[in-house]
Amino acid sequence: MTEREKMLQGKVYDSRDPELLKQYFLARKLLKKYNNLDAELLGAKQEILSELFEYVGKGVWIDAPFFCDYGDNLSIGDGTFVNMNCTFLDDNKITIGKNVLIGPYVQIYTASHPLKASERIVESSNEAFYLTSSKPVKIGNRVWIAGNSVICPGVTIGDNVTIGAGSIVTKNIPDNTLAFGNPCKIIREL
Repeated sequence: MTEREKMLQGKVYDSRDPELLKQYFLARKLLKKYNNLDAELLGAKQEILSELFEYVGKGVWIDAPFFCDYGDNLSIGDGTFVNMNCTFLDDNKITIGKNVLIGPYVQIYTASHPLKASERIVESSNEAFYLTSSKPVKIGNRVWIAGNSVICPGVTIGDNVTIGAGSIVTKNIPDNTLAFGNPCKIIREL
């Protein structure tokens, strides 16, 4: 089983694997191009996103700068808006629905590490590397995630949800709800 297969299956993997590094470096080149393009070059921006992401819908708008790990694990639906300075650690699949609003500085994480140092750090005579695991994140349609929120590995956010600013989302959020806080809690139905 390859390290990429382990990564996508949620098993512990080596993120310094040559196949993973190749995709990581490609993503860095595409992100550098994307983040340095003039804002009005919408066609060129869409082309880069199409090359970078697994899927990008019509009318997707992502303000620069934008950051991700691999890109090819990201799917974003039609009409979604991602504000500036967002970071999506797509070590596993991140699926974002249609007409989603994502505020500035939102972070979506799929990657995690073992809690015990002895289980996350592999030391050899010349160097050390860190073991990682990942869980997918899914965000439904017509969701608003306000600025400075963090979505943790394995979380699913349903349709028509509003996540308040600065929230740390550690658990699934069902459809048609308002949720916010640290940790994020359901406040009421919408």
